Amino acid sequence: MIPRRLSLKGFGTALAVAGFAGAAATSPANASPSAPLVPAGAKTLDALTTQLAALPRRRDFKTAPMILDNRDQWDAEALDAVLHYAGGPKQAWDNTELHGPWLSVMRNSMNAQIWSFRHPDFLCVSATHGSAQLALYDEAMWEKYDLAKLVGHGVVTNYYAQATPASGMDPADYENPKGPFSASANSIVGLQRRGVVFLACHNAVWDLAGRLIASGANPDHLSAPALCADLSNHLVAGVVLTPGAVGTLVELASAGFAYAR
Repeated sequence: MIPRRLSLKGFGTALAVAGFAGAAATSPANASPSAPLVPAGAKTLDALTTQLAALPRRRDFKTAPMILDNRDQWDAEALDAVLHYAGGPKQAWDNTELHGPWLSVMRNSMNAQIWSFRHPDFLCVSATHGSAQLALYDEAMWEKYDLAKLVGHGVVTNYYAQATPASGMDPADYENPKGPFSASANSIVGLQRRGVVFLACHNAVWDLAGRLIASGANPDHLSAPALCADLSNHLVAGVVLTPGAVGTLVELASAGFAYAR
């Protein structure tokens, strides 16, 4: 597989959001589920999202060791950009439970920071691991390794990473309880449009590889390092691979991120 640069065209382009900037760049007639929703006035956040869109993500791993000891083994440049974010406030969420309220609490935090406290450059980061990380694998991995079996609750596809119809509704109506800033728009993609950065945990990838091998869900009969590499190569677009979520939380704290769980 050839290393790829993520294409998040327009992801870092600011939109005017009513109630904060007084107007919106889209209307119900032309709103798009892929349009950016970074608030107007958020120049530092806009710069970060533009930078992250341009930075490479390595997705050509052949094998991956249990412990990463070289910057080439994770998305070091993208992670550095997050750690050196000059704006603020900034908050790092320790997200571990797929079926928990993790998407909603991050959305609520952003809504309060942007509209209540008037902090357009607020940066929300998800240090994702545990079962929550299942949401960060693309549909190819869900199909190949039947990840839905691990999720349960009647889930058959990775809808967590899919934009919802609410994401395409008019951002000018920010009080709409069914609009793009409501629970109806909860998804990885929906929050990424607003500037949220999702960090993936290598340790969680390694653990999942072991679970799949132990359960026989390993159609290519891969070794643990090779299966770990396969999963790492299929993270949802925009996700930043880290050496480990818990260890990275320490780095985020040192960089001034408030811890939340």
